[in-house]
Amino acid sequence: MSTYRTAPPQLADAVFLTDGGIETTLIFDDGFDLPDFAAFVLLDRPDGRAALERYFAAYAAVAERERVGIVLETATWRASSDWGDRLGYSAQRLAAANHDAVQMLERIRARYESASTPVVISGCVGPRGDGYDAGVMAPEEARDYHRPQIDAFARSAADLVTAITMTNPSEAAGIALAARDARMPVVISFTVETDGALPTGDSLRSAIEVVDAATNSHPAYYMINCAHPTHFAAVLDSDEAWTRRIRGVRANASKLSHAELDEASELDTGDPEELAAAYAELRRRQPQITVLGGCCGTNHDHVAAIGHACAVRA
Repeated sequence: MSTYRTAPPQLADAVFLTDGGIETTLIFDDGFDLPDFAAFVLLDRPDGRAALERYFAAYAAVAERERVGIVLETATWRASSDWGDRLGYSAQRLAAANHDAVQMLERIRARYESASTPVVISGCVGPRGDGYDAGVMAPEEARDYHRPQIDAFARSAADLVTAITMTNPSEAAGIALAARDARMPVVISFTVETDGALPTGDSLRSAIEVVDAATNSHPAYYMINCAHPTHFAAVLDSDEAWTRRIRGVRANASKLSHAELDEASELDTGDPEELAAAYAELRRRQPQITVLGGCCGTNHDHVAAIGHACAVRA
């Protein structure tokens, strides 16, 4: 049974952390080969399961130490049907993997949750295409495509669904519609380029307004991920209503563009303290941004620095 589905605690004013760049951590730090960047396949391997447990426990321990909440994303960014087909997963096996990923986080929650550290379980949904690809589906097609994975989360103990690295408002709207149909809270996290716009060229403002209009504002909030704060900070320098819908950031460690990151042979982990300072400045200007974590190139050290810089202590 879910714990926070009807009242996600991260909607209050307190800081919540998230985890970081799971795929880059597993590949570059733990030495795993992830086909199609799919972390969920590790659920089928004892060594993979152990690595995932270590990964999530490290972040939960950071939240426990900082006495803040944390939103943990299931390792299911690639666990939808097109990617599952490529990886040899039937629909039934894919649904089981999504459920298994939630159960893993239930065990982490049982170990680390306390009154000062609520642990929220989010079912992670990725794009149908590549994380940097601007391919667009109609909202109705996107709703139908993503429905099986979201329905699997609805049948599990997941507290909400988060769509990570969304490249366009049309697919994001379809995911939000599928979540609404499943009576699941949903968070939409957009990827932006170095100019602060989506890969499609849509502005963040336009993307948020399109999704809200198509779904009667069903998303609980919006996030930005897979870009460095220097890429989008200026876009958020506003007090307009749409900016207040953005409550979370999961930034890259690197200041490189997506094209440059694709070409890179080594992981750019940036500077955790510099990244944390950028988060603190974002929160100074946009205090509603309370859900803070990492994306490509970040690990628990980055998130620890962010938590230390941004958590409010009594």
